Amino acid sequence: MVSGKDFKMKISTIIPYVLNEDLETEFFFSQWEYSNRKICIVKIICDNGIVGWGEAYGPAPVVKESINYIKQNIIGMNPLESDVIWSTLFRRVHDYGRSGVFVSAISAIDIALWDIKGKYHKLPVSTLLGGSYREKIRPYATGLYFSDSKTLTDDLCNEALEYVNEGFKSIKMKVGLNLKDDISNVKAVRNAIGPDIELMIDSNHAYSYDEALKLSKKLEDQDIKWFEEPLSPEFYDQYSDFKSKSLIPVAAGECEYLRYGFQKLLDKNCVDFLQMDICSCGGLTEAKRISALSSTKGVKVIPHTWGSGIAFYTAINFISNLEPIPGRLYKEDAYIEYDRTENKIRENIIKDNIIMKDGYISVNDKPGLGVDVDETYLNEIKI
Repeated sequence: MVSGKDFKMKISTIIPYVLNEDLETEFFFSQWEYSNRKICIVKIICDNGIVGWGEAYGPAPVVKESINYIKQNIIGMNPLESDVIWSTLFRRVHDYGRSGVFVSAISAIDIALWDIKGKYHKLPVSTLLGGSYREKIRPYATGLYFSDSKTLTDDLCNEALEYVNEGFKSIKMKVGLNLKDDISNVKAVRNAIGPDIELMIDSNHAYSYDEALKLSKKLEDQDIKWFEEPLSPEFYDQYSDFKSKSLIPVAAGECEYLRYGFQKLLDKNCVDFLQMDICSCGGLTEAKRISALSSTKGVKVIPHTWGSGIAFYTAINFISNLEPIPGRLYKEDAYIEYDRTENKIRENIIKDNIIMKDGYISVNDKPGLGVDVDETYLNEIKI
Protein backbone atom coordinates (compact mmCIF):
# COMPACT_ATOMS: atom_id res chain seq x y z
CA MET A 1 0.00 0.00 0.00
CA VAL A 2 1.23 3.50 -0.88
CA SER A 3 1.66 5.69 2.16
CA GLY A 4 0.26 9.20 2.23
CA LYS A 5 3.75 10.56 2.76
CA ASP A 6 5.13 8.91 -0.39
CA PHE A 7 2.09 9.85 -2.43
CA LYS A 8 2.76 13.49 -1.64
CA MET A 9 6.37 13.47 -2.80
CA LYS A 10 7.58 16.71 -4.35
CA ILE A 11 9.82 17.91 -7.14
CA SER A 12 12.97 19.27 -5.49
CA THR A 13 15.40 20.04 -8.32
CA ILE A 14 15.30 20.37 -12.12
CA ILE A 15 18.65 20.44 -13.93
CA PRO A 16 18.94 20.83 -17.71
CA TYR A 17 22.18 19.87 -19.47
CA VAL A 18 23.55 20.53 -22.94
CA LEU A 19 25.59 17.59 -24.18
CA ASN A 20 28.08 18.15 -27.00
CA GLU A 21 30.13 15.83 -29.20
CA ASP A 22 31.97 16.78 -32.38
CA LEU A 23 31.52 14.39 -35.29
CA GLU A 24 34.45 12.58 -36.84
CA THR A 25 32.81 12.83 -40.28
CA GLU A 26 30.51 15.65 -41.38
CA PHE A 27 27.32 14.94 -43.29
CA PHE A 28 24.43 17.02 -44.57
CA PHE A 29 20.84 16.91 -45.73
CA SER A 30 18.70 19.29 -47.77
CA GLN A 31 18.81 22.08 -45.18
CA TRP A 32 22.00 22.03 -43.12
CA GLU A 33 25.37 20.45 -42.54
CA TYR A 34 26.11 18.49 -39.37
CA SER A 35 29.57 18.78 -37.79
CA ASN A 36 28.57 18.10 -34.18
CA ARG A 37 25.65 17.03 -32.01
CA LYS A 38 24.18 19.11 -29.21
CA ILE A 39 21.38 17.55 -27.18
CA CYS A 40 19.47 18.98 -24.23
CA ILE A 41 18.46 16.52 -21.53
CA VAL A 42 16.91 17.20 -18.13
CA LYS A 43 17.23 15.58 -14.71
CA ILE A 44 14.41 15.90 -12.19
CA ILE A 45 15.09 14.96 -8.56
CA CYS A 46 12.29 14.33 -6.06
CA ASP A 47 12.42 14.85 -2.31
CA ASN A 48 12.34 11.07 -1.78
CA GLY A 49 15.38 10.55 -4.03
CA ILE A 50 13.63 9.29 -7.18
CA VAL A 51 15.27 10.70 -10.32
CA GLY A 52 13.68 11.07 -13.77
CA TRP A 53 15.31 11.82 -17.11
CA GLY A 54 13.87 13.60 -20.13
CA GLU A 55 15.04 14.98 -23.46
CA ALA A 56 14.14 17.86 -25.75
CA TYR A 57 14.34 17.99 -29.54
CA GLY A 58 15.48 21.40 -30.73
CA PRO A 59 18.35 23.91 -30.38
CA ALA A 60 19.89 22.57 -27.18
CA PRO A 61 21.33 25.77 -25.60
CA VAL A 62 18.06 27.65 -26.21
CA VAL A 63 15.94 24.81 -24.84
CA LYS A 64 18.14 24.66 -21.74
CA GLU A 65 17.44 28.31 -21.00
CA SER A 66 13.73 27.71 -21.65
CA ILE A 67 13.72 24.93 -19.06
CA ASN A 68 15.50 27.20 -16.58
CA TYR A 69 12.90 29.90 -17.29
CA ILE A 70 9.84 27.73 -16.58
CA LYS A 71 11.06 25.24 -14.01
CA GLN A 72 10.42 27.39 -10.92
CA ASN A 73 6.70 27.18 -11.64
CA ILE A 74 6.60 23.49 -10.69
CA ILE A 75 9.19 23.10 -7.93
CA GLY A 76 7.36 21.60 -4.95
CA MET A 77 4.59 20.03 -7.04
CA ASN A 78 3.80 16.32 -6.96
CA PRO A 79 5.51 14.65 -9.97
CA LEU A 80 2.74 12.04 -10.17
CA GLU A 81 0.31 14.79 -11.20
CA SER A 82 1.83 15.15 -14.64
CA ASP A 83 -1.33 16.45 -16.33
CA VAL A 84 -1.59 19.27 -13.80
CA ILE A 85 2.10 20.07 -14.20
CA TRP A 86 1.80 20.03 -17.99
CA SER A 87 -1.08 22.48 -17.87
CA THR A 88 0.76 24.72 -15.40
CA LEU A 89 3.79 24.94 -17.67
CA PHE A 90 1.76 25.47 -20.83
CA ARG A 91 -0.30 28.28 -19.29
CA ARG A 92 2.96 29.96 -18.26
CA VAL A 93 4.09 30.24 -21.88
CA HIS A 94 0.71 30.22 -23.62
CA ASP A 95 0.86 33.83 -24.82
CA TYR A 96 4.15 33.39 -26.68
CA GLY A 97 5.13 29.73 -26.68
CA ARG A 98 2.46 27.64 -28.38
CA SER A 99 5.17 26.11 -30.57
CA GLY A 100 8.94 25.94 -30.67
CA VAL A 101 11.49 25.77 -27.89
CA PHE A 102 9.14 26.33 -24.95
CA VAL A 103 7.06 23.33 -26.01
CA SER A 104 10.29 21.33 -26.38
CA ALA A 105 11.22 22.39 -22.84
CA ILE A 106 7.82 21.21 -21.56
CA SER A 107 8.32 17.96 -23.49
CA ALA A 108 11.62 17.20 -21.75
CA ILE A 109 10.14 17.88 -18.30
CA ASP A 110 7.04 15.82 -19.08
CA ILE A 111 9.11 12.82 -20.22
CA ALA A 112 11.17 12.97 -17.02
CA LEU A 113 7.95 13.00 -14.97
CA TRP A 114 6.75 9.82 -16.72
CA ASP A 115 10.13 8.25 -15.94
CA ILE A 116 9.61 9.17 -12.28
CA LYS A 117 6.06 7.78 -12.28
CA GLY A 118 7.28 4.49 -13.72
CA LYS A 119 10.05 4.18 -11.15
CA TYR A 120 7.65 5.09 -8.35
CA HIS A 121 5.13 2.42 -9.40
CA LYS A 122 7.91 0.01 -10.47
CA LEU A 123 6.33 -0.31 -13.92
CA PRO A 124 7.42 0.51 -17.49
CA VAL A 125 6.07 3.77 -18.88
CA SER A 126 4.25 1.75 -21.56
CA THR A 127 2.20 0.07 -18.81
CA LEU A 128 1.30 3.44 -17.29
CA LEU A 129 0.25 4.67 -20.74
CA GLY A 130 -2.24 1.79 -20.84
CA GLY A 131 -0.22 -1.27 -21.70
CA SER A 132 1.86 -2.70 -24.52
CA TYR A 133 0.16 -4.10 -27.61
CA ARG A 134 3.33 -5.77 -28.81
CA GLU A 135 6.56 -7.37 -27.63
CA LYS A 136 8.81 -6.04 -30.39
CA ILE A 137 9.09 -3.04 -32.69
CA ARG A 138 10.51 -2.85 -36.19
CA PRO A 139 13.31 -0.28 -36.54
CA TYR A 140 13.94 1.46 -39.83
CA ALA A 141 17.44 2.68 -40.57
CA THR A 142 17.64 6.41 -41.13
CA GLY A 143 20.78 7.21 -43.06
CA LEU A 144 21.96 7.73 -46.63
CA TYR A 145 22.69 11.42 -46.07
CA PHE A 146 24.55 13.54 -48.57
CA SER A 147 28.28 14.18 -48.68
CA ASP A 148 30.71 15.90 -50.99
CA SER A 149 31.94 12.53 -52.26
CA LYS A 150 32.58 12.20 -56.00
CA THR A 151 30.99 8.75 -55.82
CA LEU A 152 27.87 9.67 -53.83
CA THR A 153 25.49 7.29 -55.61
CA ASP A 154 27.79 4.30 -55.12
CA ASP A 155 28.35 5.34 -51.50
CA LEU A 156 24.62 5.45 -50.85
CA CYS A 157 24.11 2.01 -52.38
CA ASN A 158 26.94 0.52 -50.32
CA GLU A 159 25.60 2.11 -47.15
CA ALA A 160 22.12 0.74 -47.83
CA LEU A 161 23.54 -2.74 -48.33
CA GLU A 162 25.34 -2.47 -44.99
CA TYR A 163 21.98 -1.85 -43.30
CA VAL A 164 20.48 -4.85 -45.07
CA ASN A 165 23.38 -7.00 -43.88
CA GLU A 166 22.85 -5.71 -40.33
CA GLY A 167 19.29 -7.04 -40.48
CA PHE A 168 17.23 -3.94 -41.22
CA LYS A 169 14.07 -4.61 -43.20
CA SER A 170 13.33 -0.92 -43.83
CA ILE A 171 15.59 1.99 -44.83
CA LYS A 172 14.99 5.72 -45.17
CA MET A 173 17.17 7.84 -47.44
CA LYS A 174 17.52 11.55 -47.96
CA VAL A 175 16.33 13.43 -51.01
CA GLY A 176 16.15 17.17 -51.53
CA LEU A 177 19.49 17.62 -53.30
CA ASN A 178 17.91 18.29 -56.70
CA LEU A 179 15.36 16.41 -58.78
CA LYS A 180 17.80 14.86 -61.23
CA ASP A 181 20.19 13.49 -58.60
CA ASP A 182 17.36 12.45 -56.28
CA ILE A 183 15.70 10.36 -58.96
CA SER A 184 18.99 8.76 -59.95
CA ASN A 185 20.02 8.02 -56.36
CA VAL A 186 16.68 6.56 -55.30
CA LYS A 187 16.53 4.26 -58.32
CA ALA A 188 20.11 3.12 -57.74
CA VAL A 189 19.45 2.34 -54.06
CA ARG A 190 16.24 0.50 -54.87
CA ASN A 191 18.09 -1.60 -57.43
CA ALA A 192 20.87 -2.33 -54.93
CA ILE A 193 18.64 -3.48 -52.06
CA GLY A 194 16.07 -5.28 -54.19
CA PRO A 195 12.26 -5.36 -53.91
CA ASP A 196 11.94 -7.01 -50.49
CA ILE A 197 13.44 -4.20 -48.39
CA GLU A 198 11.15 -1.26 -47.64
CA LEU A 199 12.44 2.11 -48.83
CA MET A 200 11.32 5.56 -47.65
CA ILE A 201 12.45 9.00 -48.83
CA ASP A 202 12.72 12.25 -46.85
CA SER A 203 13.30 15.68 -48.39
CA ASN A 204 13.12 17.65 -45.09
CA HIS A 205 10.68 20.08 -46.77
CA ALA A 206 13.16 21.06 -49.49
CA TYR A 207 10.77 21.27 -52.42
CA SER A 208 8.04 23.46 -53.81
CA TYR A 209 4.69 21.86 -54.58
CA ASP A 210 5.47 21.42 -58.29
CA GLU A 211 8.91 19.95 -57.63
CA ALA A 212 7.67 17.53 -54.98
CA LEU A 213 4.84 16.29 -57.19
CA LYS A 214 7.21 15.83 -60.11
CA LEU A 215 9.58 13.80 -57.93
CA SER A 216 6.71 11.69 -56.63
CA LYS A 217 5.50 10.91 -60.15
CA LYS A 218 9.00 9.96 -61.31
CA LEU A 219 9.38 7.53 -58.39
CA GLU A 220 5.93 5.91 -58.47
CA ASP A 221 7.36 2.66 -59.82
CA GLN A 222 10.02 2.35 -57.05
CA ASP A 223 7.67 1.02 -54.35
CA ILE A 224 8.36 3.86 -51.87
CA LYS A 225 6.65 3.30 -48.51
CA TRP A 226 6.36 7.02 -47.80
CA PHE A 227 7.56 10.44 -48.95
CA GLU A 228 8.48 12.36 -45.79
CA GLU A 229 8.15 16.13 -45.55
CA PRO A 230 7.82 16.74 -49.29
CA LEU A 231 6.73 20.34 -48.59
CA SER A 232 7.33 23.11 -46.08
CA PRO A 233 5.29 22.41 -42.92
CA GLU A 234 3.23 25.61 -42.93
CA PHE A 235 1.56 24.86 -46.28
CA TYR A 236 -1.36 22.70 -45.10
CA ASP A 237 -3.45 23.20 -48.25
CA GLN A 238 -0.52 22.21 -50.46
CA TYR A 239 -0.03 19.06 -48.38
CA SER A 240 -3.69 18.17 -48.77
CA ASP A 241 -3.62 18.67 -52.52
CA PHE A 242 -0.28 16.88 -52.87
CA LYS A 243 -1.57 13.86 -50.94
CA SER A 244 -4.59 13.62 -53.25
CA LYS A 245 -2.32 13.44 -56.32
CA SER A 246 0.67 11.44 -55.09
CA LEU A 247 0.56 7.66 -55.31
CA ILE A 248 3.35 7.58 -52.72
CA PRO A 249 1.95 7.89 -49.15
CA VAL A 250 2.80 11.13 -47.34
CA ALA A 251 4.46 11.41 -43.91
CA ALA A 252 5.02 14.57 -41.84
CA GLY A 253 4.73 16.08 -38.40
CA GLU A 254 8.19 16.50 -36.85
CA CYS A 255 7.87 20.28 -37.26
CA GLU A 256 4.39 20.39 -35.71
CA TYR A 257 3.47 21.12 -32.09
CA LEU A 258 0.66 20.19 -29.73
CA ARG A 259 -2.66 18.52 -30.53
CA TYR A 260 -3.88 21.79 -32.05
CA GLY A 261 -1.24 21.80 -34.75
CA PHE A 262 -1.72 18.12 -35.51
CA GLN A 263 -5.46 18.61 -35.75
CA LYS A 264 -4.79 20.89 -38.74
CA LEU A 265 -2.82 18.14 -40.46
CA LEU A 266 -5.59 15.64 -39.79
CA ASP A 267 -8.60 17.82 -40.57
CA LYS A 268 -7.08 18.90 -43.87
CA ASN A 269 -6.20 15.29 -44.77
CA CYS A 270 -2.51 16.14 -45.22
CA VAL A 271 -0.79 12.87 -44.28
CA ASP A 272 -0.94 9.10 -44.32
CA PHE A 273 1.64 8.78 -41.52
CA LEU A 274 1.76 11.17 -38.56
CA GLN A 275 5.27 11.79 -37.24
CA MET A 276 5.21 13.82 -34.06
CA ASP A 277 8.50 14.05 -32.19
CA ILE A 278 7.68 13.19 -28.57
CA CYS A 279 10.60 15.33 -27.38
CA SER A 280 9.14 18.49 -28.93
CA CYS A 281 5.40 18.02 -29.55
CA GLY A 282 4.54 18.28 -25.85
CA GLY A 283 6.02 15.12 -24.36
CA LEU A 284 4.37 11.78 -23.70
CA THR A 285 1.29 13.45 -22.22
CA GLU A 286 0.59 15.37 -25.41
CA ALA A 287 1.74 12.58 -27.75
CA LYS A 288 -0.92 10.35 -26.20
CA ARG A 289 -3.56 13.00 -26.98
CA ILE A 290 -2.26 13.41 -30.53
CA SER A 291 -2.40 9.66 -31.16
CA ALA A 292 -6.02 9.68 -29.96
CA LEU A 293 -6.77 12.40 -32.52
CA SER A 294 -5.07 10.42 -35.29
CA SER A 295 -7.11 7.33 -34.43
CA THR A 296 -10.31 9.22 -35.23
CA LYS A 297 -9.03 9.64 -38.79
CA GLY A 298 -7.46 6.20 -39.15
CA VAL A 299 -4.01 7.76 -39.66
CA LYS A 300 -1.02 5.70 -38.53
CA VAL A 301 1.48 7.17 -36.06
CA ILE A 302 5.21 6.61 -36.50
CA PRO A 303 7.07 9.14 -34.32
CA HIS A 304 10.10 11.02 -35.50
CA THR A 305 12.96 9.93 -33.22
CA TRP A 306 16.31 11.69 -32.93
CA GLY A 307 18.88 12.41 -30.26
CA SER A 308 20.07 10.28 -27.38
CA GLY A 309 19.10 6.95 -25.88
CA ILE A 310 16.66 8.78 -23.62
CA ALA A 311 14.65 9.89 -26.66
CA PHE A 312 14.92 6.41 -28.18
CA TYR A 313 13.55 4.63 -25.11
CA THR A 314 10.84 7.27 -24.77
CA ALA A 315 9.73 6.33 -28.27
CA ILE A 316 9.97 2.59 -27.50
CA ASN A 317 7.56 2.96 -24.58
CA PHE A 318 5.16 5.15 -26.55
CA ILE A 319 5.14 3.04 -29.72
CA SER A 320 4.55 -0.18 -27.80
CA ASN A 321 1.33 1.41 -26.48
CA LEU A 322 0.00 2.52 -29.90
CA GLU A 323 -3.30 0.81 -30.62
CA PRO A 324 -3.22 -1.25 -33.84
CA ILE A 325 -5.61 0.35 -36.32
CA PRO A 326 -7.30 -1.50 -37.89
CA GLY A 327 -7.32 -4.50 -35.59
CA ARG A 328 -6.80 -7.96 -37.06
CA LEU A 329 -5.48 -11.40 -36.18
CA TYR A 330 -1.96 -10.75 -37.48
CA LYS A 331 -1.00 -7.21 -36.52
CA GLU A 332 1.08 -4.92 -38.72
CA ASP A 333 4.55 -4.09 -37.47
CA ALA A 334 4.96 -0.93 -35.43
CA TYR A 335 7.97 1.16 -36.51
CA ILE A 336 10.65 3.14 -34.74
CA GLU A 337 13.16 5.43 -36.42
CA TYR A 338 16.74 4.33 -35.77
CA ASP A 339 19.24 6.98 -36.86
CA ARG A 340 22.40 5.29 -38.15
CA THR A 341 24.63 8.35 -38.45
CA GLU A 342 27.46 8.86 -35.99
CA ASN A 343 25.94 9.37 -32.54
CA LYS A 344 28.37 8.90 -29.65
CA ILE A 345 25.97 10.58 -27.23
CA ARG A 346 23.22 8.05 -27.92
CA GLU A 347 25.61 5.14 -27.58
CA ASN A 348 27.26 6.36 -24.38
CA ILE A 349 24.82 8.44 -22.32
CA ILE A 350 22.83 5.37 -21.28
CA LYS A 351 24.24 2.11 -19.98
CA ASP A 352 21.52 0.09 -21.72
CA ASN A 353 22.51 -1.05 -25.20
CA ILE A 354 19.95 -0.82 -27.99
CA ILE A 355 19.80 -4.37 -29.28
CA MET A 356 18.27 -5.35 -32.60
CA LYS A 357 17.63 -9.07 -33.11
CA ASP A 358 16.24 -10.56 -36.32
CA GLY A 359 15.25 -7.10 -37.51
CA TYR A 360 13.33 -6.11 -34.34
CA ILE A 361 13.91 -4.37 -31.01
CA SER A 362 12.21 -5.64 -27.85
CA VAL A 363 9.93 -3.29 -25.92
CA ASN A 364 10.99 -1.97 -22.53
CA ASP A 365 10.15 -4.11 -19.49
CA LYS A 366 12.06 -2.09 -16.86
CA PRO A 367 10.56 0.58 -14.55
CA GLY A 368 10.17 4.05 -16.03
CA LEU A 369 11.71 4.66 -19.44
CA GLY A 370 14.09 1.77 -18.80
CA VAL A 371 17.30 3.81 -19.04
CA ASP A 372 20.27 4.01 -16.70
CA VAL A 373 22.08 7.29 -17.41
CA ASP A 374 25.89 7.32 -17.21
CA GLU A 375 26.45 10.53 -15.28
CA THR A 376 30.22 10.19 -15.47
CA TYR A 377 29.99 10.45 -19.26
CA LEU A 378 27.37 13.20 -18.94
CA ASN A 379 29.75 15.32 -16.87
CA GLU A 380 32.54 14.77 -19.39
CA ILE A 381 30.59 16.15 -22.37
CA LYS A 382 28.21 18.72 -20.85
CA ILE A 383 28.85 22.34 -21.78
